[in-house]
Amino acid sequence: MKKTMKQYSFASRLKSLALVFGIALAFASCANEEIAQNPNGTDNNKNFTIFSTGDPTTRTSMESNGTFYWEAGDKIWVKDDNGTWRQSRNAPTEKTASFKFEVPGKFTKTTTYKVYYPGKNGYQNLVTIVANQRQAEPNTTAHFGTSGDCGMADAAWSNAKNGFAFTLDHKAAYLLFLPRTSNTILHDCYLTKVEVNSDNDITSTYTLDPTTGKLIGTGTRKQIIVSTGGSGTYANGFPLTNNATSAATNGAYVVIKPGTHTLKIRYWLMDVATGTEGTITKTLASATYDQNKYYNITANLDVKNYDGDHYYMWDAQDQYWKGHEWNKGGSQPTLYYNLPGSTTSNDYAHSNTDSRYYNEAFTPGTGNKATHASCKDLPNVNELTWYAASDPRWDRDELWTTMGHLYKGGMWLKKKAYISGFNANTAYDGVDWRTNAKYNYWSASRTLPSAADAGNYFYLPAFGDYYSGRLGSIGQTGYYWSSSANSFNGHSAFVLRISDGEASVLTNGYIRYYGYRAQKFSDFGED
Repeated sequence: MKKTMKQYSFASRLKSLALVFGIALAFASCANEEIAQNPNGTDNNKNFTIFSTGDPTTRTSMESNGTFYWEAGDKIWVKDDNGTWRQSRNAPTEKTASFKFEVPGKFTKTTTYKVYYPGKNGYQNLVTIVANQRQAEPNTTAHFGTSGDCGMADAAWSNAKNGFAFTLDHKAAYLLFLPRTSNTILHDCYLTKVEVNSDNDITSTYTLDPTTGKLIGTGTRKQIIVSTGGSGTYANGFPLTNNATSAATNGAYVVIKPGTHTLKIRYWLMDVATGTEGTITKTLASATYDQNKYYNITANLDVKNYDGDHYYMWDAQDQYWKGHEWNKGGSQPTLYYNLPGSTTSNDYAHSNTDSRYYNEAFTPGTGNKATHASCKDLPNVNELTWYAASDPRWDRDELWTTMGHLYKGGMWLKKKAYISGFNANTAYDGVDWRTNAKYNYWSASRTLPSAADAGNYFYLPAFGDYYSGRLGSIGQTGYYWSSSANSFNGHSAFVLRISDGEASVLTNGYIRYYGYRAQKFSDFGED
């Protein structure tokens, strides 16, 4: 799943494209804008000074054809000769290529003034980069002003402009998300939001500092969500019908605080037909996101697809549905038995004459380790307790597919390299459970691994189980066999069970006859 990121300076992007194409085909806010001011205040009213703009490449939003506009409600701030903050008293009422801002106060030709644009939610030199941003249609930046776009400039008198001219230097960083997918199941889904999680603050209220020329201040908020869609064509979100990158199809923009960040991106998708909404997660390596630059972040969205061939009775020689596989025209059920269209099959093992039947070997008081390829190399019961006891995280939203259907629900478990004291010979409590029929339950948080420690975890889907020829609890509960059978009960073996709110290691009642997942954790990203 290829992910790429490219950065662009607003100024260099505009200049290079102007040279190549003869027109300004660039993204978002232009770094060069001139605004004229009449310090004598003689334009219509002597109580204010005119800051005039007439160049369509002068402000913060950009249409896909490269033309920039002022947006309704845009205002600027300047300190006058008395040191008093002055806000332009008027603002555009609609998108416009030119506008005359009326700024009250006294201004002198020989003085250079600092001009501040704190965005529509800002005040004077205070900027709020908001945590909840909204973009109504693809490939538009009209929401920048309300999202936290900001800038500063030195304004000096210009005879040519008959006023004060300045070039705004933008102080936020900008991300352009460009998802694509070749998965035909996802082509019927819509992008409803993009969730950006950082290892440090990216959203808060900051100060435009004229000394450093940067946004200063720190916060504690590390998540920004841009909701995508509005009405009409985009009422359900942005389409995901593109196999190749296409800003026009689903380009989504986010304003963030500049800095060095490790970002974890969750793309939220909805299948309108079924109402299923879930996420596809991508983690980006630590990178520096500079002010006054935008970054293309492309992502090939594809859900992890898992086979239906790893359901086994405990330590059986062959998998539960061998010879009757769903993808070979067999009778293997592929839907939760309580859903419309689900099936039940009698084509499973009923006796030990079938190689798919469980291993019946049992010696009381011993570990009864698995001997067949299906289970002998799986984690033993002691190891399962360490995984279950070490801060498990339930994820209700991560999407995955199996046997031709879309599901969500699973658990993030900490990798053993990050579990202090991990030991295959004793359980988390210091006892060897291989010769003790113990069990336990541990609470599982719904707080997902952060961007900083996402690499310390691996994900187990809730595959459900097969019992009496029907598929149950898929997307709700996962059962994973261990290599350890019960030392006192010849009918049971140890299993890891995961569900919303809980991870548990159990044995009594978990009969070897059940069709649970038998698969090495390395298949799921455990190192």
